[in-house]
Amino acid sequence: MSRTWFSQDLETVALFWRVLRRDGVTLGFTTHDGDLWFEGILHAASPGMVPSSIRKSAGFETDSAEVEGAITHDSISSADLAAGLFDGAGVQIGLVDWETLETRTLYTGTIGTIAQDDGGFHAELVSRKAELALDTVPRTSPTCRASFAGPGCNLNPRRFESEVILAALDEDSNAATFTGAPDGDLLIGGFVRWLDGPQAGIAMSVLADDGAGGLVLDTPLDAATPLGTRALVREGCDHTIQTCAERFANALNFRGEPYLPGNDLLVRYPSASS
Repeated sequence: MSRTWFSQDLETVALFWRVLRRDGVTLGFTTHDGDLWFEGILHAASPGMVPSSIRKSAGFETDSAEVEGAITHDSISSADLAAGLFDGAGVQIGLVDWETLETRTLYTGTIGTIAQDDGGFHAELVSRKAELALDTVPRTSPTCRASFAGPGCNLNPRRFESEVILAALDEDSNAATFTGAPDGDLLIGGFVRWLDGPQAGIAMSVLADDGAGGLVLDTPLDAATPLGTRALVREGCDHTIQTCAERFANALNFRGEPYLPGNDLLVRYPSASS
């Protein structure tokens, strides 16, 4: 029998919310004055971090919700927010009866924009209904639209991954040098996922080769990362037909139209060979 919430004058109800980070860590919080354990997750009492009102509609417009709080809990720190650990994390908000531990989920979505200010944070949430606005019809493009070694590309990602050891760290250029890594040119566009150390589980995109054997990463490196830390590196792809055919012999699965004339065909200046 389903429960009718807030049908009595006195209710033993609190709000709960969960953050499901992309690195596999799940955090639970509640507005109750004590920690609650239910559905296999410990929900820590965090009265200083409260979700705003939730607006839901029957239409296709995105449901809105926000979370505000102080960066005081051990599981949410300014450094973690800056490192992007909470970017794109899943969020669930609902009600829980602190006596019976019966629950009702009110909102499911992901974390969008996060802003920090004066020791606090403000997070805008994006509901699942936002997926209805995604364009599901493939567009033409001269480069491949598939993720490298993902669906459509169909290459085995394990072929292009290597476990490496951190040999040097350059804070100025935000570059890391690894022992046992493939050539830096092959890793541009790929990523580094830390297996140990203070940033274990975090994946960082490789932006460039610094010319000295180091990989310039897109996420700030923790200076406390010790040498010898293990990481997993995956090669990248520039999504061109030449790379797909010559380097990977995978032109059959190329998801692009490299020879389709563009919109500027009629205004191109003629040449003797055309």
